[in-house]
Amino acid sequence: MPNELASRLEPIVAEAVTTAGFDLDSLEVQQAGRRQLVKVVVDSDDGVGLDEVAEVSRTVSAALDENEHVLASAYTLEVTSPGLDRPLTQRRHWRRARFRLVKITPVEGSAYLGRVGHAGEKSVRVLADGRIKDVHYRSVAKAVVEVEFKQPPAEDLKALADDSAAEDDKDKKEESK
Repeated sequence: MPNELASRLEPIVAEAVTTAGFDLDSLEVQQAGRRQLVKVVVDSDDGVGLDEVAEVSRTVSAALDENEHVLASAYTLEVTSPGLDRPLTQRRHWRRARFRLVKITPVEGSAYLGRVGHAGEKSVRVLADGRIKDVHYRSVAKAVVEVEFKQPPAEDLKALADDSAAEDDKDKKEESK
């Protein structure tokens, strides 16, 4: 029942979150005693602060109240941003992790660390072991941002920035043909 309920609520919640200027990252509905617990995870390219979480919470709450027939019971709403340990599963996750250090576990082979560059349609540029390579999304079993306590090396950022600019120029040339 909660999964079915989440499926029915998703378009309502997604529209409210989009209206507030954010992306719906995930929606989960769980039974919590007599109430439903509606967990909404939102994200954006600029991150999500506490004030934005409050704004999204008000917007989603109003949308749920307008569609109370879908829930048909009391609910508790929990709105949050994704945690640092959220796997990178979509292109926008990779785009938002630009210049971050990521542990990549490929479908085949050993896990490795790489710094994220340009996130394209089918692959992401990664600086790993001093080399820039394209990693196809479908070849990644799991990828998670690693916590860094110091600034990344400037030469790594420069290499990725230069490479991303070259890739953007290449894309523009191909579009103009």
